[in-house]
Amino acid sequence: MAMNKQEHAQWSSSFGFVLAAVGSAVGLGNIWKFPYMVGESGGSAFVIAYLFCIALVGFPILVAEWLIGRRGQKNPVNTFADVAASQGKSRSWGIVGASGILGGFLILSFYSVIGGWALNYITKIASGEFVGQNGDAVGATFDAMLASAGTLTIWHTVFMVLTAIIVGMGVTSGIEKTAKVLMPLLGLILFVIVGYNVMNGGFGEAVAYLFAPDLSKLTADVMLAALGHAFFTLSIGMGIMIAYGSYLGREVNLLKTARTVVILDTVIALAAGLAIFPIIFSNGLDPASGPGLIFVSLPIAFGSMVAGTIIGTLFFLLITFAAITSSISLLEPTVEFLEERTSMSRTVSTIVASIVIWLLGIAALLSFNLWADFTIMGNGVFDALDKLTSKFILPLTGLAAIIFLGWQMDQRSVQQELGLSNGTWTLWQIISKFVAPIAVVIVFVTTLMG
Repeated sequence: MAMNKQEHAQWSSSFGFVLAAVGSAVGLGNIWKFPYMVGESGGSAFVIAYLFCIALVGFPILVAEWLIGRRGQKNPVNTFADVAASQGKSRSWGIVGASGILGGFLILSFYSVIGGWALNYITKIASGEFVGQNGDAVGATFDAMLASAGTLTIWHTVFMVLTAIIVGMGVTSGIEKTAKVLMPLLGLILFVIVGYNVMNGGFGEAVAYLFAPDLSKLTADVMLAALGHAFFTLSIGMGIMIAYGSYLGREVNLLKTARTVVILDTVIALAAGLAIFPIIFSNGLDPASGPGLIFVSLPIAFGSMVAGTIIGTLFFLLITFAAITSSISLLEPTVEFLEERTSMSRTVSTIVASIVIWLLGIAALLSFNLWADFTIMGNGVFDALDKLTSKFILPLTGLAAIIFLGWQMDQRSVQQELGLSNGTWTLWQIISKFVAPIAVVIVFVTTLMG
């Protein structure tokens, strides 16, 4: 939606905002990363830790970013600066908003590469390429894709163009309408795959693996992994929820809306587990096979199961839909910033931001092939971008947001805006002022020492 510089877009409805926020939260982190982290981190032990962490850390930081964004009604940099000034604090808090924008910008550059993998695999599965192939053949196909700079560039480009088109259309015409279409489709595809699994074996084993409590595997490492993932999966610390909050009206109840988003995000993550692990168990595959679980292990199963081509195609459509709903949110903070801080229109801001991100994505994908020997502090470009954002930018930005809300803003006005009674307000302050910040600091320090 094109708008002049004096206007600031608003969501057309609370429902549209919820779907957009869920779309941002539900992405490759739910469909790709969550299942393999469950597999690597003790099954139900990780699930229990994740649920605990998302309630005590993810939820309050999500509310904090929305509240700050709604107060500022501008891009994340101006929002933090203006809200800080209104509280009698330094406008230097705008650095926090800049950090979030940078995080989303960098994440999208390599996220788009993975989104391109998912697009590529739709065509591979649909054409029956994996039918009858063994593990070595499927692994070789994946390795060949990574080794081809041309193939990766084509699919990275297609994914980035799709993202740019949606964001360029605006908040209501692009992001909100896309979320209203893709999120129900994503839920439908998940329902179909889970339903298939109920009828075709491995489902009971998967349910036990995910939900039967096994506290013997609940180690410190599992807790830290769950806390880090809870932080990532809600799209906090990336400027996204601050930008989305800036399009919110005062009539939206932040706590109730955040609760809805957290529940839906968690339900979809667990449903992804029920879509993936029955297929893994019924085909005798290893649930702890790491990041290759989606792109190597599952195609083996799809190539040998009844209706595998159909189910596999639906599955990679699911991954692609989830990736797109997140990628548009990753691009939005940068576009919002350029649109409000320069003379560029929304369309031009989207094109400029997308081209720069696309170029950085080229550098990331080349680290799998032509630039495999080029490293930054021992990491290829792809891994360096991943570690910089996940270990530094995201936790520090999220930590700053919750500290700002709990320690820098007038607490009476925050209580009134959240609509909390005195008893509930005391609990909220304990969590937002102490529990969530301390937990983020623990994760940050531990990852630095690891």
